[in-house]
Amino acid sequence: MSESPTVIPLPVSCRFTGGAPFRLTETTVVVHGDAALEETARLLAALLDVTAGAAAKNLPAIHLMVDPALAGRLGLEGYVLGISARGVEIRGGGPAGVFYGTQSLRQLLPPDVERFGWRANGQDVTAPALEIEDRPRFGWRGSLLDVSRHFSPVSEVKRYLDTMALQKLNVFHWHLVDDQGWRIEIRKYPKLTSVGAWRAGTTRVGAEQETDAVPHGGFYTQEEIRDVVAYAAARFITVVPEIEVPGHSSAALAAYPEFGNTDAPGYAPQLRTGWSIFPETYAPKPETLQFLDDVFTEVLGLFPGKFIHVGGDEAMKEQWEESPATRAFMRANGLKDGREMQSWFIRRTENFLAQRGRRLIGWDEIQEGGLAPGAAMMAWRDVKWAVEAARLGHDVVMAPTSHTYFDYTEGTAEEEGGAIGTQTTLEKVYSFDPVPAELEPAHHARVLGAQGQLWRERMPSLAVVEHRAYPRLSALAEVVWSPAQSKNYADFRKRLPWLLARFDRLGVNYRRPR
Repeated sequence: MSESPTVIPLPVSCRFTGGAPFRLTETTVVVHGDAALEETARLLAALLDVTAGAAAKNLPAIHLMVDPALAGRLGLEGYVLGISARGVEIRGGGPAGVFYGTQSLRQLLPPDVERFGWRANGQDVTAPALEIEDRPRFGWRGSLLDVSRHFSPVSEVKRYLDTMALQKLNVFHWHLVDDQGWRIEIRKYPKLTSVGAWRAGTTRVGAEQETDAVPHGGFYTQEEIRDVVAYAAARFITVVPEIEVPGHSSAALAAYPEFGNTDAPGYAPQLRTGWSIFPETYAPKPETLQFLDDVFTEVLGLFPGKFIHVGGDEAMKEQWEESPATRAFMRANGLKDGREMQSWFIRRTENFLAQRGRRLIGWDEIQEGGLAPGAAMMAWRDVKWAVEAARLGHDVVMAPTSHTYFDYTEGTAEEEGGAIGTQTTLEKVYSFDPVPAELEPAHHARVLGAQGQLWRERMPSLAVVEHRAYPRLSALAEVVWSPAQSKNYADFRKRLPWLLARFDRLGVNYRRPR
């Protein structure tokens, strides 16, 4: 058969065998013989409302297994899925590959399994007989969720992780810190959350000079952070925290003003209620540097992933250049201007992380004063920064405003409650290629992948987040997983209703495509 399977992202290859389908029943068992697959088996069995364990003879079962022989051919995230009337077999190059195979099986079953498991509202629950062989195009397949501008409790974060996992996205970029709120407990500096996590109000949409005077805030305890990280890991999602250095620091400096440029004219840090770019930056003095080291030390204890995002974007230079103490520091260290001061902060942070076995990643401004040797860069303003960084031997993640900023509306601003940026349609997102056309093939491996951004200035609730994210993030999921040569927007739209029906069962507040 030539039709595509009802799976997003589209698998690398799929062959319908024409045999009788697999039928899910109350006697189906999810079978595995590997401790590394225990949580994947549990999640699948819970979804289908069946048991995980040993299968009785002659009863159809879903078999999960790691096949090291596949790792060399498909990688640790690759898998082979075979479905027949006799049962289902999912073999992965590693545990992640097995998990992704279960997500493909999930999408091949009727959407009602999301609510009713094997019962599926009284219908036969079947999956077609087929063979899939699959692997991702990129290793970084992500989404950024901003919880500084509007806070989401742990339950909402987990819900968002669930929809990411369904589509084989594997990096959750958690924007925890900004001018409008500090959202992570740092035990050595309690005022970061007692002061920095609570603002007096929020700018009104459509009336930027007014605030609603409704206090807004919240933060995650370290126990909650660990819970989210473990929840994500069970779904093979790595959490990358973002702790802004040296700008976007108003919330931190409102809590601890002594760590800023206290001798700059007009210095008066405050927790911000609006969405502009603000002048506060950390000052290069010993107590500030100790503060940053202490913060990152606690952060490293909470997030085991390789990358730590340090922001590095939109750092205003005026307070550095107007502070006598900072100007003296710049002269003593041979820094000619604020751009080099910013680069000094990034290089120092990169060295701190590297000494502890981690890697710094930041927005493309970190390249302006010279990119730190081991740093990776996230390109948001223009692909030229990614091309330049890749040519210099740095890894890059593509996050351009042109295709991956989902705070930009798909409909009109009036339809979607206000917006910034330009219209970004579903088809435009699908057309994106993370590898810049001008980048030479020798440097293509430097492109780690791409991610979708959900900046929440105008997204106060998870319902609005989901409406902006989906199905555009679904399109991006296919962009970063499926082979470039297999991309076909018409075919994607043909498969999309099956995913949206699943979203309906899950209660996801997606935007109906037009």
